Amino acid sequence: MGIDQGNLQEPNGCMMFAGPADHYDRFMGRYTPSLAVAFTDAVGVTAGRRVCDVGCGPGGLTRELVSRVGPANVAAIDPAPQFVLACRERNPGADVREGVAEELPWPTGTFDITLSSLVIGFMTDPERGVHEMRRVTRPGGIVAACMWDISHGGMTMLRLFWTAVRRVEPTAAGEARLAGTSEGDIADRFRRAGLTDVVDGSVRAEAPYTDFDDFWTPFAFGVGPSGQALLSLSDEQKDRVRETCRDALPAGSFTLDARAWYARGTAPAV
Repeated sequence: MGIDQGNLQEPNGCMMFAGPADHYDRFMGRYTPSLAVAFTDAVGVTAGRRVCDVGCGPGGLTRELVSRVGPANVAAIDPAPQFVLACRERNPGADVREGVAEELPWPTGTFDITLSSLVIGFMTDPERGVHEMRRVTRPGGIVAACMWDISHGGMTMLRLFWTAVRRVEPTAAGEARLAGTSEGDIADRFRRAGLTDVVDGSVRAEAPYTDFDDFWTPFAFGVGPSGQALLSLSDEQKDRVRETCRDALPAGSFTLDARAWYARGTAPAV
């Protein structure tokens, strides 16, 4: 069996996040605790604000928002029903709904701050998604988003994986085509959506691993573009990718760092 070029170059969003919440937790969710703090600090989320988490997943960022503003001031939405259930269970009292960024169910001007973490790249229509985030934010409120740095390899885990995949298939596109993964891309989208006072930069996160198996096993869950790409490989190709990754990592426990690009802008008066 050869590589499925559809998975390597144009991943199917419906397939990428169909697994249970604990699979996401073990794969990308382990970065959420540190990323959520860094992102909400950069955005300026403080007590007394009404906030919305667009593309909440199992609720990692939602949890940080709840800790800052209280569950009654937090709304969240995600298209994956199993993630919505997990987010509700982990954040009782928050308004958690099933739906998509491109059609947010809240009235215009509902929130003081609307955020999206690691989601803009997976929106069916990122431009519409940003416009909807602007719409549900009150005039003078903040819209913000972040996405892993793929263009400069700042997300170490994904850089190691895609470097290994390209040993098997040199033309693999990886995730560089996703919205928000290059420096300044989110800010440009915000300006085109009419947001003002747009600022951007980077935030950092990290995740601990007990050993190489703790790093490698979650890729087999099929989460995200990398997980789907791995499932497309033959057993021999998977072995080559695995051993290339193993050679790049230390023995025993280790911690990997990750950089995400972010931008925030102000919703203008209507």
